[in-house]
Amino acid sequence: MKIVNIVPGFGGTFYCGNCLRDSAYVTSLRQLGHDAVTLPMYLPLALTGEKTNDDVPVFYGAVNIYLKQQFALFRHMPDWLENMLDSKPVLKFAAKKSGSTRAHGLEKLTESMLLGQQGHQNHELDRLVDFLKNHQKPDVVHFSNALLMGMAKQIREEVKVPVIFSLQDEDVWVDAMEPLWRKKIWDLMSEKSRDVDAFIAVSSYFANVMKEKMNIPSEKMNVVHIGINPERYPYSLPADSPPAIGYLSRICEENGFEILVDAFILLKSDPRFSTLQLKATGGMTGDDQAFLQLQLHKLKLHNILEDFEMQSDFTTPALYGFFEKLSVLSVPVLKGEAFGLYQIEALASGVPLVQPHLGAFPEIIQTTGGGIIYHPNTAETLATKLSEVLSDRAALEKMSRLGRKSAEDVFDSRILTRKMVEVYERIIR
Repeated sequence: MKIVNIVPGFGGTFYCGNCLRDSAYVTSLRQLGHDAVTLPMYLPLALTGEKTNDDVPVFYGAVNIYLKQQFALFRHMPDWLENMLDSKPVLKFAAKKSGSTRAHGLEKLTESMLLGQQGHQNHELDRLVDFLKNHQKPDVVHFSNALLMGMAKQIREEVKVPVIFSLQDEDVWVDAMEPLWRKKIWDLMSEKSRDVDAFIAVSSYFANVMKEKMNIPSEKMNVVHIGINPERYPYSLPADSPPAIGYLSRICEENGFEILVDAFILLKSDPRFSTLQLKATGGMTGDDQAFLQLQLHKLKLHNILEDFEMQSDFTTPALYGFFEKLSVLSVPVLKGEAFGLYQIEALASGVPLVQPHLGAFPEIIQTTGGGIIYHPNTAETLATKLSEVLSDRAALEKMSRLGRKSAEDVFDSRILTRKMVEVYERIIR
């Protein structure tokens, strides 16, 4: 089967679970014998030196579409200028300079992208459709984000193939908008969902969220979890000398890093945890720098800054050594997540989870048995739960083994890729 996977690139400046999912998924499809191709949008897939297997252009270049949205003059630019703005050196430079991943200020661009042929980026849509028709000729087109649904109608009509969309954390972007814009975008997404053949949510929790927000009928909704190749993650029992709490995600306020820092400060006041360490990785944007400095200042005021370590390299090979040093992992995202791939990476490595009772976290913990949840999502409650887990070595090792087993038996990407292909085959039929 020829499958084209269209994914937004992120430039590689911070840990992006969605992006890791997309990269691993295409690799898994190829291992199963399918002809799978990744088409990046907005930005290159990574800046970390990792190779992408497909020598294809970046569609909807971030600089290009931003200028067309803001200035009518650029909607009629000559081809040579458009090609220059879409070149990978320009886009890589833009990715390094970008400071924010917030929706604020990009509401009109979000609307324009969802409008598809009626939006200001219609030339990019024509270019993408032409590439699919004349260069790829796929059996199915799979978008990794529902904010791109404005492209579905034209692709279905002109390329004449099913169009499928993954669902993961679109609400984080839309719900951050002002109330009037929020309603407008959700209404538009509900309308555009009629042009989509099937949706694939990354958790049962998020399937229910999006069915309600976008009025998606049950027959269009499928649930396929995100997976990894567990063979790539060396297993070891949780670290004990010294014990350490880990954090793997973009280091920012929304992902709860401050809650974890405050919980760590509380734990360090207990003599039982005098050797406890906090280790974090996942990168950040320019907007997160001031937030990080504030957290470092708090650790310094409590004379425990030397017990904190931040790892700059968060590529998968670098994570092997990171997980090896951890006793538990906690990423107390303020509003929860649709999935959280870092959880499966940690479990495959033998690191149990301590997560808030939010989003899909309870679903993952219940499925794996590899951790515990807590409520409410406060530093005090988290500190209490971490204290309980770190004080019970037998329970910690049991969760470690269960977590690894679930990574092998349930969350192996090869198992989940077969489930995804079954959805494709059913839709094509």
